[in-house]
Amino acid sequence: MGIRYNERKKRWEVNYHQRHPITGIPITISKTIGIKSKNEALRVYTELKKQLQEKFERLIIPNWAVVVDKYIRSQLDQGFSKKSIENAQYSLKAYTLNLWGEKLITSITGQDIRLLVKDKLSNKSIAQQKNVLKYIRGVFRYAMEAGVIMANPTPQMKFREGDKIKKVLTEEQIVTLLKKAMIHNNEWYPIWTMALYTGMRNGELFALKWDKVDLERRHILIDQSWNSKDGFKSTKSGDDRIAEIALPLIPVLKELKIKSGGQGFVLPRIEKWERGEQARELRKFLDGIGLDRIRFHDLRASWATVMLSKGVEPIKVMSMGGWKNLKTMQIYVRKAGINIKGITDELDFGQVEPGMPDFTAFDPPNFICLTPSISRI
Repeated sequence: MGIRYNERKKRWEVNYHQRHPITGIPITISKTIGIKSKNEALRVYTELKKQLQEKFERLIIPNWAVVVDKYIRSQLDQGFSKKSIENAQYSLKAYTLNLWGEKLITSITGQDIRLLVKDKLSNKSIAQQKNVLKYIRGVFRYAMEAGVIMANPTPQMKFREGDKIKKVLTEEQIVTLLKKAMIHNNEWYPIWTMALYTGMRNGELFALKWDKVDLERRHILIDQSWNSKDGFKSTKSGDDRIAEIALPLIPVLKELKIKSGGQGFVLPRIEKWERGEQARELRKFLDGIGLDRIRFHDLRASWATVMLSKGVEPIKVMSMGGWKNLKTMQIYVRKAGINIKGITDELDFGQVEPGMPDFTAFDPPNFICLTPSISRI
């Protein structure tokens, strides 16, 4: 043990040495001043040993920032989309580097992760918390595969997440939106119309070409999407699907075909659309015509809700819309009210008196017609 009492200098001296784990060269650290007793010398010896071991660990075990950087690069090599990688990189850097950047990855515990997600991200949405947890788990999984750690400390966490009913446009509001857009000759009119008649995602609408549109069979083949990071790629689910063309949509498509002048894309190329400003433009127009704000993506939810409210089977809506998650579809089912439709038909508490309106005779309107040739517009 490297502890001795120097008789000449009348003091305790401590040193600790260990061979470098890579080069094999012995390294010694020592302390010779201020040690007043043997017990204190023993404590110093333990402290020096710990310091040297930590120094060696840093030579072998990377810190969190280093592993995150290598993890992001590995995602590129594995062919993940640029958009997905960018989301992971942003979340990991924004929410973990300040806390853990210099910590050895082996020193980060499950409790550290819980505190980050539940406390530091308490003001974020449940979806954001889940995503950050997913990215953290991915970093530790990468570290395990690289042989840096033996086990993944990321805990299984439960999130209290109610199935929030998404904000959508009602059938009446859809008619108002498209009528106003047509009257004002808004350049987004055909895009909004396609979204509301097909339930297609923004990137799928942008990527749609005429060779995928069969007007005779009233079919659209949806097999491609687009985003500003990755360009053209497969759909979100990776699967192709068929969307049926509603009858009122046919004249809109025929007019678009004429205006396209032989161009491959079905919908007009709008600069703001290419810059990803479709949600902002929709909100601006909705504000201008006095309708509640929704996101562009909520046009798709609006389509699903209207379809379900008209009695279309949820499995068919899922198939045409490209949903694989039944839980998501149940949100739209509740929004449309079809899960409770008819449950009060047998209620009769005797309040209806002669001369009162017969509400059961109310005849709901036919399916919305959104094209310029329809008189309702």
